[in-house]
Amino acid sequence: MKLRLLTLAAMFAALSAIGAFVKIPVGIGSAALDTVPALVSAAFLPPVYAGAASLVGHLSSALYAGFPLGPLHIIIAVEMFIILFVFTKLHQGGHHLVKWLFFIVANSLLATLPFYWIISSAFFVGALPGITIATILNAGIAIIVSPVVERVMERVKTHA
Repeated sequence: MKLRLLTLAAMFAALSAIGAFVKIPVGIGSAALDTVPALVSAAFLPPVYAGAASLVGHLSSALYAGFPLGPLHIIIAVEMFIILFVFTKLHQGGHHLVKWLFFIVANSLLATLPFYWIISSAFFVGALPGITIATILNAGIAIIVSPVVERVMERVKTHA
C-alpha cells in the first residue's frame, strides 16, 4: 500500500512539474498550471502526499522561471503544502464547496498577505490580481478534470 501511495505521489508531483511549464501571462508575472495535478491528487492521496505534490509543483515552477523571488519561494512552497494539506482534509471530510472556497481565498489572498510586510504593500497590490486569476484558473481546470479522473480510477479499480 505504501508503494502505491509513493508512486501516485511521485506521479502527481511529476505532473505538477510538467504543469509548471504551462505559463499564462497575468499581471506582473505569469500563472502556471502547476497546482492542477496537486488539487486532483486530493481525491487519491493522504494530505501529506498531496501537499508534497504541490510543494514540488511550486518549486518546479519557480525554478523554470529562474526563482524571481529568490529564497522567498521556499515560503511560498511551504504555504502551498499547507493549503493543499487543508484542502485534502476538507475533501476527505466531504466539504466539497468549502474546499474550493478555501483554496481560492487561501491561495490568492492569505498566501500573498505575508509579502505585504516582507516585500512591500505595492508588491502585494500588484501581485494579488494575477495570483487570484492564476488560482481561479487552476481551480477551474481541477474542478472540470477531477470527476473525470476519479471515474477513470474507479474503473481501473474494478477491472484490476
